[in-house]
Amino acid sequence: MLTALTVPATASLLAAEDVQVRFIVDSSYEGGYNASIDLTNQGSESISGWTLAYRDGPTIESLWNADWSVDGDLTTLSNLDWNSTILPGETRSIGFGGSGVLEENVRDATFNGQSVEILYEGSTDGGDGGDDGDGGDGGGPVDPDFNGDGLVDGADLSLLLSAWGGDDLTLDIDGDGQIGGTDLAVLLGSWGLVGGGGGEGGDSGPQTDKKIVAYYIEWGIYGRDYQPADMPLDKVTHVNYAFANIGADGRIAIGDPYAAIEKLYPGDSWDQPYAGTYNQLNNVLRAEHPHIKTLISVGGWTWSGRFSDVALTEQSRELFAESCVQFIRDYNFDGVDLDWEYPVEGGLSSNIRRPEDGVNYTLLLREVRRQLDIAELEDDSEYLLTIASPAGWDKVRHLEIAELSDVLDWVNVMTYDFRGAWDLSSTAHHSGMYENPADPIDGNSVAEKYNVNWAIQEFLVQGMEPSKLVVGVPFYSRAWGGVQDPLGNGGLFQPASSMPPGTWDDGSSGATGVNDFFEIEEMIASGAYTRYWDSVAQVPYLYSSTRHGGHFVSYDDEESMDIKLDYIIENELGGAMFWEITADRNETLLDVIIENLEAVAP
Repeated sequence: MLTALTVPATASLLAAEDVQVRFIVDSSYEGGYNASIDLTNQGSESISGWTLAYRDGPTIESLWNADWSVDGDLTTLSNLDWNSTILPGETRSIGFGGSGVLEENVRDATFNGQSVEILYEGSTDGGDGGDDGDGGDGGGPVDPDFNGDGLVDGADLSLLLSAWGGDDLTLDIDGDGQIGGTDLAVLLGSWGLVGGGGGEGGDSGPQTDKKIVAYYIEWGIYGRDYQPADMPLDKVTHVNYAFANIGADGRIAIGDPYAAIEKLYPGDSWDQPYAGTYNQLNNVLRAEHPHIKTLISVGGWTWSGRFSDVALTEQSRELFAESCVQFIRDYNFDGVDLDWEYPVEGGLSSNIRRPEDGVNYTLLLREVRRQLDIAELEDDSEYLLTIASPAGWDKVRHLEIAELSDVLDWVNVMTYDFRGAWDLSSTAHHSGMYENPADPIDGNSVAEKYNVNWAIQEFLVQGMEPSKLVVGVPFYSRAWGGVQDPLGNGGLFQPASSMPPGTWDDGSSGATGVNDFFEIEEMIASGAYTRYWDSVAQVPYLYSSTRHGGHFVSYDDEESMDIKLDYIIENELGGAMFWEITADRNETLLDVIIENLEAVAP
């Protein structure tokens, strides 16, 4: 543990007047605020390695761009690998989220072992008293509502960008004498607020004690053109970012570096710590939606191949867990969501699998939880651990469910994809609420057990705490082509001959039979489809005799979603998860979820 007078061996020692340390509130909301600690090198020599230590100060809930430790009333912040050097005239910003309000109570502050005073906002007097030297202040903070129209919006953003790099004091929001990244962060954090100025801002999120968990897909930025800012974050409580991979070294690894940390969005600069969707979700959008918790989801259908190896030994488990803790610290996530598809059996044929995978999965999760607990104490933060769980009985049987209930914050049960056109012998429901005995499928209890009710009840019977069960619902369909309708019931439980095309098919995917819900809405509006309702399974389906040689589409709509949410409430379950947020562009199904769950707010 560092103390106030400890200096890293590689750090430079400078005179106090060579360094300016400023606490700046970017935006505030009920109960807390988002802020930065700016470290400016005012000397003529580069700083190589740095440590800022102080006593008292703000109550920090989360922090990024620095290593962070708290020991009693002593807070210590030190550089990461990428921001260890501060050139003359350069500023390094440490972002953090604080609770309450920022009080000017930092004392005994040192920078690389030398006493240093603390500035707040645009003040010229430090919290420790004394002269601040040549700080280059711009004269105090400026309200980001530049044109005085009562809103912080695109007009204000245009004015800021037009003055970028200049010293127009009327646009210098943070009062540091230059128009730059911090000013932009404050403006974006105040977006839409009357009067701006970093005042009360940000939505409070859904008013419910249930979880509304959205999966956001990394590849959504491409053909789907669904960027992080497109998410209706005021309507969800948690975002699971899909996906991170597992490297050959057994550590968590970024899936698509360009999407995750390289893509530049408006306001980004080439030399910031990282850009991309990680920065947009975890830093930029935090100011507007401070209630959101984000988790990095690891694995998924495509990247589960190395889970068995990672879970195999004590050493491999420790290494993977260590990498997860560092990952969420580096990129400001609130936790980890493991999506192993699947332990012991199932998933891609190329996956490594072992009979002991189920037991090893529990051991892996216990190790991740152990290291997260340590990090929580060190960082004074809460870190979440969840999984995306299979729902099919043949995969659920390999999980140690009672043990998982002890170690996990909750389980996202993937109660969808029960059926699909990989089996052309019969159409069926891919997320049926209950079994329909008329289903003709043979063997292995598929008709009986491949439904939402059976999966959830199995988890409960095996010891899962109800409040830790989050029910997965699909925002997409599974469909079959070449389906006839001899019984006049819309082709239900009839053979098919093809996998029809889906919403996002391309040359690499081929036909998928997956249609996003917004396209299903278009199908219904076209008049070419008839909606049917299975009163036993309690789900709808569509049929068109003229499309794809007879098109059968299994999906969820407002009526079936209502039934599933009633089930969640009646069984006192933890909430709803959905795959995935880009698929419900009219927010039709999401609105049903939030309306139902907010109706039972405590």
